[in-house]
Amino acid sequence: MKPGRVTVVVPTLAGDRRLTECLASLEGQTLPEVTVVVVDNSGCGRIHATGAARYRFRLIENKTNVGFGAAVNQGFRLAPAEYMAVLNDDAVADARWLEEMVKALDGSPRAGMAAGRIRLSGTGRLDSAGMLIAGDGSSKQRGHGTAGDGFSEAGEALLPSGCAAVYRREMLDEAGLFEEDFFLYCEDTDLGLRGRWAGWNCLYVPTAIVEHAYSQSSGAASARKAWFVERNRLRLAVRCLPLSSLLAAPFYATVRYFWHAAGLFTGQGKAAEFRTAGGSGLQLPWLVVKAHLDLLRSLPTLLRQRARIAATRKISAAEFKEVLKRHAITVREVAAL
Repeated sequence: MKPGRVTVVVPTLAGDRRLTECLASLEGQTLPEVTVVVVDNSGCGRIHATGAARYRFRLIENKTNVGFGAAVNQGFRLAPAEYMAVLNDDAVADARWLEEMVKALDGSPRAGMAAGRIRLSGTGRLDSAGMLIAGDGSSKQRGHGTAGDGFSEAGEALLPSGCAAVYRREMLDEAGLFEEDFFLYCEDTDLGLRGRWAGWNCLYVPTAIVEHAYSQSSGAASARKAWFVERNRLRLAVRCLPLSSLLAAPFYATVRYFWHAAGLFTGQGKAAEFRTAGGSGLQLPWLVVKAHLDLLRSLPTLLRQRARIAATRKISAAEFKEVLKRHAITVREVAAL
């Protein structure tokens, strides 16, 4: 592979067998002129202890874990290209993944990003066919858990999952790269909404297929994940939601908390999954309080960021809300999935 139209950034913490499988899938891409950059966030040079060296990629080794968004940004700044692709280290791309994504984007100049069909490895089920958003700013994978051969028609998505996404550099130049302060989770939603505000569309390309070992790095329902998701949901809402939607977000969040609490009693949904994984039901309210305290401390900075994002807007709040409406999910569904 030689430098050219696409740079694929693969952040990694584990640097294990899954990474080598991921890199093997990138080595086999049918699209020419692809640069792969691996960003090692382990802080201990794990890449050298794996079989990854047999593949061709550029390597950035961080002394500490700088987070997902910062790692992706590092990789793209090292090797900028016409398109930036992001692939999780626990994901394996079909040989035509990049070719199908780039072909679709080439044919739609106002599309700034593309989402493929991401399947849950070894399950026959779907992980993501793009993302959906709820009234409180929570985002969820469209089609998660449904039959893997579903969502077979090309069309529009709200935004892509950061597990496997392609972004047009021109959109990134206008909207910016990933928000590094998020550290982990929701960066893809934040970037996608900023791109939408800047007037860019998102394509759904079902022929671009990726197999994903879901939440292998941080766990499917850990306290760490719950904290970052709630903290970053609040940050995203302040940064990106129209004012009327931002004012309504606490109501939707309260309803979502109710359904989480109900799930603890019924044994269903994300809150029940958290308890099954060893967490305490009483821990969840504390994480919510902690996230809101963080929001109060961060509010001046977030409001300045909101103003900068507003300066890039090329569509009206009404148009933006219509986009959100087309790709909406209820807070009850968020709590259940």
